[in-house]
Amino acid sequence: VQLQASGGGLAQAGGSLRLSCAASGRTGVMGWFRQAPGKEREFVAVLRWGTGSTKHADSVKGRFTISGDRAKVTVYLQMNSLKPEDTAVYYCAARLIYNVQYYDSEQYSFWGQGTQVTVSS
Repeated sequence: VQLQASGGGLAQAGGSLRLSCAASGRTGVMGWFRQAPGKEREFVAVLRWGTGSTKHADSVKGRFTISGDRAKVTVYLQMNSLKPEDTAVYYCAARLIYNVQYYDSEQYSFWGQGTQVTVSS
């Protein structure tokens, strides 16, 4: 499965951006991680296709929303009320079967190329 992410860019604090990630094949779970310079990759959000359930990291809860189009095998990350600390490379990730450790990047088999999000103050 190949993942193609898009939608990153530059935004001002308080602004919005929307990321998209399209998968070339069937997946069970798709999500987003991010990595800021000098920091470890961290979980952002995940969508489980089978139940439609979603999870969001506490740091983005209420500001970011993951959604998806199952027919297109595409997930979206709507990012509102952006903060400078949201600046990072955002990676789309996927795996075939849901795992309770959805927040652990090592549980994911497939990764997109990453898209840069920069939020200016």
